[in-house]
Amino acid sequence: MKGKHEDECRNFIKVLLSRQGGLFLCGTNAFNPLCANYTGDTLEMVGDPVSGMARCPYDPKHANVAVFAEGNLFTATVTDFLAIDAVIYRSLGDIPALRTVKHDSKWFREPYFVSAVEWGPHIYFFFREIAMEFNYLEKVVVSRVARVCKRDQGGSQRVLEKQWTSFLKARLNCSIPGDSHFYFNLLHSTSPIIRMHGRDIILGVFSTPPNSIPGSAVCAFDMEQLAAVFDGRFKEQKSPESIWTPVPDELIPKPRPGGCAVQGSKFNSSNSFPDEMLNFVKTHPLMDEAVPSLGQRPWIVRTMVRYQLNKIVVDTEAGPNRNRTVVFLGSSRGTILKFLIMPNQDNTVTNSNIFLEEMEGFNPDKCADDSLQARQLLSLTLDRASHTLLLAFPSCIVRVLVARCQLYSRCMKNCIASRDPYCGWTRGSTCSFLRPGTRLPFEQDVEHGNVAHLGDCDGKRTDEPDGLVSVNLLVVSAVSAFSTGAILSGLTVCWIMSHRHRHSRGSGANGSRRKNDKEQNMLGQGRSGSVMSVTRTSGGERRRSQVDRFLGKGRHVPHCLSVCLGLTDLTLRPPWAQQRFRKRERDLWLSGDLTVAVRLSHLGAPFSLLCPTLNLFVPQTQEETAATNNC
Repeated sequence: MKGKHEDECRNFIKVLLSRQGGLFLCGTNAFNPLCANYTGDTLEMVGDPVSGMARCPYDPKHANVAVFAEGNLFTATVTDFLAIDAVIYRSLGDIPALRTVKHDSKWFREPYFVSAVEWGPHIYFFFREIAMEFNYLEKVVVSRVARVCKRDQGGSQRVLEKQWTSFLKARLNCSIPGDSHFYFNLLHSTSPIIRMHGRDIILGVFSTPPNSIPGSAVCAFDMEQLAAVFDGRFKEQKSPESIWTPVPDELIPKPRPGGCAVQGSKFNSSNSFPDEMLNFVKTHPLMDEAVPSLGQRPWIVRTMVRYQLNKIVVDTEAGPNRNRTVVFLGSSRGTILKFLIMPNQDNTVTNSNIFLEEMEGFNPDKCADDSLQARQLLSLTLDRASHTLLLAFPSCIVRVLVARCQLYSRCMKNCIASRDPYCGWTRGSTCSFLRPGTRLPFEQDVEHGNVAHLGDCDGKRTDEPDGLVSVNLLVVSAVSAFSTGAILSGLTVCWIMSHRHRHSRGSGANGSRRKNDKEQNMLGQGRSGSVMSVTRTSGGERRRSQVDRFLGKGRHVPHCLSVCLGLTDLTLRPPWAQQRFRKRERDLWLSGDLTVAVRLSHLGAPFSLLCPTLNLFVPQTQEETAATNNC
């Protein structure tokens, strides 16, 4: 394909569904999408492939969703290379193929499809798109849910022929209430419909836009409340310049737009709907009210973090009694966050959660890369049979256990306090994974995590997993290594310089004697070519005698004075304090209780490398000299 990279011109599988004991697959096929049926055991193709147009996108980067219901394939995708024509399409069944209205921004405006579920007589599609009901200068992306009737037959030959007559959409409200609601507008993932406390609930992962405060949230939606929104008022814009307002009830035609045709009624097929009703559906697909989240607030919120939550799976049968609900959230960094969902006292609305742990899902060794792109989580699936999570990344698939009970295997208090429904303290005095339906005796307190009656662990924690090291051990090792290295480096440098001194003294004794005599006349008692002055500032005769014994007569001073003399508080003294020194030679002046000057010309290497524990400053100007003296 011209203008495309070679890696994009492969066959990316975008649809994988179970169908009649086999598999139904659709792939991009190098920007020529195709679909085919395969056997479930041998993966052999059954029949001829069919066109993937409106069933599978051309570009692997484009989003799509698909679901089989009552023998028909319902898909949401784009039908062209540029992703301009977004469509919800029904095909491969015993009823006519239908699609959404083409190139109408009231129906779709740059949608990004997330998921599709079947519930009752409808198929619900969850997606996000640019909102057209806000009169803002900038583009505002909001999350939506749209629905169509599974048995829709399309409109009449005059209006909506071979198009949906039941398509309606509404906004999803995932926000933190207050004087001004804080919205999480971007939908990333949804769970399947789960049964919880007598309700059919669907959970969604939302986030804030990139130019907003970073944050993610999980909101729950009751399917009964969601369906009730589509029985409410419609929203309309009377002119391109006017704002969007609710449609008065008296202006809504009969039968109600967006409903499903019922056998035995006056309109037993959508083909027989009046043109007035079909025209209203075509021009008023948006509902006025938004779908409220269960509890009027998010169940889980994460803000001001460096990752974004984008995947979700739910285990509604967690624990040995299969009566706990655990939510696993995948992040943009490849990590997994685990939460326990707790019911309220009335056992009706569930919005209390307990953070259990954060697990590392990405494995650099298996994935052969550790970049941010390689850590992008593509899919998150729960395998109940093996009690594991399957994480799909661009270059690998990783399997992670749903619980890490071994972290508390030697401490009963920590095991009970974890409140992990998968873990319990068993007879063998260890924290073990509890399989569903287990009959072994165990102790567990998921409700409260009460450990007041338990004593301290006395350091009896589990051994760290292979490859992990205690933080305390790392700190002690680092400090010991640094101290040992500093001492050995200082002793080595002192020995080398003493050896060089003895060698140079033997080969040039006469020259050194004449030079030392000349400098002795200038400086008095100092005879060394390295030592230019030794001045007592404090510390008494004892400290001066130490230096006198060390220096001797005509002996060169080793480079690391702090190691050889044991002086720890060393600062600098400027060379201009004694005008007799040669100006072309830069001197390092070190002072503690005693002031010692060492000529730089005798250093065999940069002083910072020889003595890394010293912080040296060489004054370059008279002003710097004055500043140094003031210190």
